[in-house]
Parts: sequence; structure tokens; C-alpha cells
Amino acid sequence: MRVPKLQIGNIIADIPIVQGAMGVKVSLSSLASAVANEGAIGTIASVGLGDIKASKFAFEQTCREALEAEIRKTKSLTRGHLAVNVMCALSNADDLIRTAVREGIKIIVSGAGLPLKLPAIVEDDSVNLLPIVSSGRATGLILRTWDKRYKRTADGVILEGPLAGGHLGFSMEQLEHPEDYSLEKLLPEVLEAVKPFEDRYVKKIPVIAAGGIYDGRDIARMLSLGASGVQMATRFVCTTECDVSLPFKQSYVDAAEEDIVIIRSPVGMPARAIRNRFLKDLELKGKLKVTCPYRCLMACKMEEANYCIARALVNSYLGNVDEGIIFCGQNAYRSQEIVTVKELIAELLRELEAAL
Repeated sequence: MRVPKLQIGNIIADIPIVQGAMGVKVSLSSLASAVANEGAIGTIASVGLGDIKASKFAFEQTCREALEAEIRKTKSLTRGHLAVNVMCALSNADDLIRTAVREGIKIIVSGAGLPLKLPAIVEDDSVNLLPIVSSGRATGLILRTWDKRYKRTADGVILEGPLAGGHLGFSMEQLEHPEDYSLEKLLPEVLEAVKPFEDRYVKKIPVIAAGGIYDGRDIARMLSLGASGVQMATRFVCTTECDVSLPFKQSYVDAAEEDIVIIRSPVGMPARAIRNRFLKDLELKGKLKVTCPYRCLMACKMEEANYCIARALVNSYLGNVDEGIIFCGQNAYRSQEIVTVKELIAELLRELEAAL
């Protein structure tokens, strides 16, 4: 059986894999272009590209300029398909979305909140809009809102399960029982939620499964359950092209399963990360020094935060992992070596073809 292509609007990827966005500065031009060159969809993470020490005004400006530069650099390295991910929670989300569209990006992915106003920001219907959801209920709410307010529907939906990395769309209580919210259980709900809008708009709305997908067998399982493709992020960290520091990648290789933990982010959301010296120090001290010249995340309350998540993520990107957070998916501990994107995708395709 041939590996199916992934179609999102008028974009057709030869391989049904979307490389997930990883911030801060983990998935930029090097990784996104390498993935796109192999026939999958590469994604640039827009979060945290500006100068962390800048004032609020300069922060927004430098974020915009940095995203412009990153998109242009990525496009100079590939003619493949590219997406930009913009978190709803960002205080400058609207500006980043408009910047990506101006720079010719045709796939906008948005999560970390419900992107209910996304069609109002992107009026060009040649740009494909993909919300990230964690349930059939959230899917239905988004699609009903878009239909009622904007007479538009999604061009695809990314369903992110509880085994994903970074910030998660589940409560701490739900994450204590991830089996109750597995992709196998959530995917049929989301497929059912999109069906009325596929009928109304006479178009396929591909559902892309994400969270805990590690090998070709996982991809085959999701496709057999009705997904049109998968999103993978954690698996791409241990590639030579991944934009993050070598110590960050080595943390994945060195991690044991018991090192993968759920933490509470300063923005109030659960998140998955590798338990390292930074998190151990935080457990002992309870609160680290917090300063912030701007408000990059709308939900962040600096006076209540026990650390600055932006600074912690930047530290890890730069290689200072002992003073930073290392976000990861549940299967990060399975990473054993650093390979090229070409080698990784070839391995995934061999496994997928065998499973199909």
C-alpha cells in the first residue's frame, strides 16, 4: 500500500507528516526547511523570536522583524511546504499572524487557546487556517464560530493529545489519567465534529493527529483510525538540522522515562518537560527571581509567577540547560542518537510502509 499524501486546501504534501512547532527558537529555518525538502510540511515557531531584553514596544517590533527574517531565510532554503505556528496566548499574536501572511506563508497553525478570531485576522482565503484542538467539543465550538461569524471553515484541524510536549490543552487532573483522553478516543470525536462542516462547505477537512507519535507504526495507526496525517515535534529535536543547542538535544538522548514530568507553567497551564537541574532548583526554592520588561503571554501574571518561562526557554535554546526548561513529548526518552532529517524521515517511511 502506498504512503498517502496529505492535502490541506490546495497544498499537497508527499508525506503525511507535519513537523510540529517548538519554541522558543527550537524549530526555525534550518529544521523547517530540511523537513519541507523531504516532502513533509516544515513549521516555524513564531514565539520568542524577539529580544528578551527589549522594552514592550521594541519587543513587538523585533519579534515582527525576526519572524520576517526567519521566513525569508527558510524560503531561501526550500521550495517545499511551510507553516507558521502562532500561539493565541501571545500578546502580539495578531501582528505575528499578519506578518506571516505578508511574507507569503500559506499555512497558519494556531493553538494555546481557542483561535476564534483567526479568520478575521486572515481574510485571504488562499491562506489555510489550522486550529489546534484537544477535543471534539473544542473543534465544534471553533468551527461553529467561524461559520457563524465569518462564513468560513477550517482547512484542517490538528488534534493534540495528552502525550504532547510543552503546554498542554488538558487539566492536571486529566493528565493523571491520559488513557482516558488518548488519540484513539479523541480522534473519532473530532472526525464527527468536522463532518457537518465538510458537508456544508463541500470540502475535506483533514484531521492531523499529534502528541506521542514517535515512529512509522504510530503514523499507520493514526491513518487507520481516520486521520489524514500526523504532526510530530519531539522526534525532530534530535536531528542535526534542529535549530536548538546541542546540550538541549543531548538532554533528550540522556533522559530516562522517569525524567519526563508534568509541570505547571507560570501561565497556569500544565506542560511536559525533562526534569533537570532548573526544575529541581525550582522545587527546592519555590520561586526564582522574576523580572519582565514586557508581557509576552497574556495569561502570565508576573507578580504571581515563580519564574520567567520565556527566559528559561531562551536559556535552554542557548545551551544553558541547567538554568532553563527543556520541553518535550512523553516519548523523548526513546531518543538514542542524533541523526539527519533525511535519515529520520527515511526511517519513518520504512516503518510506515511496513505497517501499511
